[in-house]
Amino acid sequence: MKNYIRKFTGFVVLAFVAVTSLFAKEYVIGGEKGWGNLNVTDNLTTAKGRYGYESLEVAPSGFKGDAWTDLIVNFENPYNPVDFGNYSVVQNSLSSVADTALGKTCGLSRNQGGITLRGNDYTLFGSEGLTGSFSIEFWLNPSLVENGETIFQWHSSRNVDNRILFQQIGATFNSGKLEWSLSNIFDLFYEGTSDLKLKGTSTIIPKTWSCHVISFDSETGILEYLVNGLVEDIKYITSTGHEDGNISHPILGVAAEFDLVPDYTGKIDDFRIMRRPYAAEKYQSAEMAGSLDHMKYIPTGGHFETKPIRISKGCTLNSVTAEMSVPGETAIELYVRSGENFYNWTDSYPEWKIIESGEELSGITGLYFQIAGNLFPDGNGSTTPNLTQITLDYTELPEPLPPFSINAVAGDKCVTISWNASVDETTGGYYLYYGNRSGEYLGRVALEGNSPVNVGNTTSFTLTGLNNGTIYYFAVASWSKYDKSVTGNLSKEVFARPRSKK
Repeated sequence: MKNYIRKFTGFVVLAFVAVTSLFAKEYVIGGEKGWGNLNVTDNLTTAKGRYGYESLEVAPSGFKGDAWTDLIVNFENPYNPVDFGNYSVVQNSLSSVADTALGKTCGLSRNQGGITLRGNDYTLFGSEGLTGSFSIEFWLNPSLVENGETIFQWHSSRNVDNRILFQQIGATFNSGKLEWSLSNIFDLFYEGTSDLKLKGTSTIIPKTWSCHVISFDSETGILEYLVNGLVEDIKYITSTGHEDGNISHPILGVAAEFDLVPDYTGKIDDFRIMRRPYAAEKYQSAEMAGSLDHMKYIPTGGHFETKPIRISKGCTLNSVTAEMSVPGETAIELYVRSGENFYNWTDSYPEWKIIESGEELSGITGLYFQIAGNLFPDGNGSTTPNLTQITLDYTELPEPLPPFSINAVAGDKCVTISWNASVDETTGGYYLYYGNRSGEYLGRVALEGNSPVNVGNTTSFTLTGLNNGTIYYFAVASWSKYDKSVTGNLSKEVFARPRSKK
């Protein structure tokens, strides 16, 4: 299972339906009840599966939020394209379409105003002051690449020595390339208007996806623009314009909204703002497809794991059948483990056993069972399997019937209890229960042991060491010849009071 089983230590609540017959029973995981109680999953999402039920499938690929992430707009949800970050959508004229760079859907702009976002407190564009390092990253697939088409636009102002300085950050097509402009952003440029430009050198090809990044590193003063992971332009934002000068830091003024593709025709996907500089080793698109073969689904696949399922004592798992769709090159792996209790279970103990859907199983017994699974997309990351339902078929040992009649005869510090043998052929022996209160068999004084006493396959037994003059109540239950831990109901209750022979 590679590293999947070692990674997951939590357990989840299981949705199930019980269907009973004489000995064979089943639990259904998922299906009509859905997967809503799963709280330990990795790289999985839900979609509509067979029969219209909710199914598990590999999550869309794309940027993932972390402690450095300020905003992610991934366009997977047409009603709220913001996937991560404390930003709100002011207006959105984009449509959701397929043929994406990452994930299942992207945004389509028809040059009708794009999308406007407002950052709340403590976001990059929702607060004033020093920003530190930052990077802005997104995917583009333009229809025409016309001069003047605007991809990103932010306007604000700040007060410097009682003078209002206009600020702006923008990205616009010029001569088939993307060009960034920054005005009055950095703190060394207080006198007059200071404009910086970062110009792309790669021609943007229409109807082709490309990844764009602008990044500033506050420790080095490097401001750079990259396309598909390669540096297109770079500047040292220092007092000398070189790496040996004093670093100038970005200061943003009044919090203001920004516009994404306000004047643009084409697609945009997975827009991200980070509070750190761009790092090549974190260039997810390159990791996923170095040749820019964009993947809809996370190529490493996803994992799920249920909590231990308590079924019954002496239970044997016969098969695990999955209702699933597994297109070519995709795969679903299923695993199971079992035991009498789960309190000492670890990531690797009991051992996980890989199983095939519907195969006849042997040797998997216990009181608790646990199911895990891995889902893998195809090699291109374009197709995912989905899992709608898992059915556990098991055999449950029947609880043997109790004796139909029971009798108790008192003696000196003892009571002899006798009963008719159970008519149940699965009976292997009997437990004798005793105590001082009716229905409460908590006795501890008999020399033969605490209640209940395993008396073996007999129909008469004498408890000794009892207190004369004290009333005792008794009942008998049968245990299974296949498993002593499987017991049936109690017989009727009888009582007796030991007494001295004097």
